[in-house]
Amino acid sequence: MSTKKILAVDDSPSMRHMVGVTLRAAGYEVIEAADGDEALAYARSNAVDLVLADVNMPRMDGITLVHELRNLPNYRLTPLLLLTTESSAEKKMEGKRAGATGWIVKPVSGNDLIRVIRKVLPGA
Repeated sequence: MSTKKILAVDDSPSMRHMVGVTLRAAGYEVIEAADGDEALAYARSNAVDLVLADVNMPRMDGITLVHELRNLPNYRLTPLLLLTTESSAEKKMEGKRAGATGWIVKPVSGNDLIRVIRKVLPGA
């Protein structure tokens, strides 16, 4: 089985680091991006198995990123998870309409994060 590649998108360097350490320890390859623009640019020329994105970021927020990724042929079926402090039903609905696979509210334990990823990522 090849190593699953996850694109972790968050404008907080400490959050990217925490997510990266957690996912790498679980055996995933992690690519980090500081915002939606950077993530979308990477995704246009590289395939990943899952995208984990914050909602509130400068330049391009996570919900817009999800929408843009769903418009790319390679990302129509890719699990796209939003990891955020936002927990309102309206925001969750907005994420769902954009095409998000799931919504994880911060703070989240490393074990819970891995459990959700394994649930939505076949063969992980």
